[in-house]
Amino acid sequence: MKSKSAVCAMGALAIGLALGSFARAETDVSHKLLQPQDIQWGPGPAALPGGAEAAVLFGDPNKDGLFALRVRIPKDYYIAPHTHAKAEVVTILSGRFSLGMGSKANRASTQHVGAGGFVSIQPEIPHYVFADEETVLQITSTGPWGINYVDPKDDPRLNIAPRHKEGLGLQD
Repeated sequence: MKSKSAVCAMGALAIGLALGSFARAETDVSHKLLQPQDIQWGPGPAALPGGAEAAVLFGDPNKDGLFALRVRIPKDYYIAPHTHAKAEVVTILSGRFSLGMGSKANRASTQHVGAGGFVSIQPEIPHYVFADEETVLQITSTGPWGINYVDPKDDPRLNIAPRHKEGLGLQD
């Protein structure tokens, strides 16, 4: 049986994700324990291309302060070159993706990061991602969180970004 606070947190997450924002996870408790089966997935942030799913585990990525965000991306998923205003710490929980550094995506210059892998990226460093298979990753950072695409045409919030990596002029 789920606790009342767990049910409330899951409801808040579902409402926040449905509105295109992050839900506020519990941060006013001395500790939080969340079992894998209790994680409630919803649509990914609007700043990511469609197809991603997300769950806020701790904190609120929209506000100042520490947060933990879990993201599940499908195979062949692509996140175009982008930066973040704050440092990110990423742990790969399952699957594998390829990480590239720089403002131009080049599949041949990426590094594979598999389950158990760890990546830290400092603020304003351009990077991009190709999912080699379905991948679950956990982002820990301080909010407010956001993505700034190197080329605004890649930003899915503007509704002009291509839906698939084909036709992006990427080198394989």
